[in-house]
Amino acid sequence: MSVQENEVLVKITSAGTISIPKQFRKFMDVQKGEYVKMILGKDRLIVRKVTITWELLLFLSDFNRLV
Repeated sequence: MSVQENEVLVKITSAGTISIPKQFRKFMDVQKGEYVKMILGKDRLIVRKVTITWELLLFLSDFNRLV
C-alpha cells in the first residue's frame, strides 16, 4: 500500500461509528464481525488487528453485562 493509499477521510456518524475503508480491511485481513483494538494517541486513533481468545471473549461478555 503506497503513501497515497494509506490516508482517507472518513465521516463519524451521530452514533460514533467510523467505517474502516474496504481496502484497509483487505490489507489488514479484517472481516465483518472481527474485533480490532483501538489505541488513542494525542491526535490520532490507531487500529490494530487482534486475535480473540476464549479468556478475552469471556472477559468482554462479563464487561458488557456491567455496562
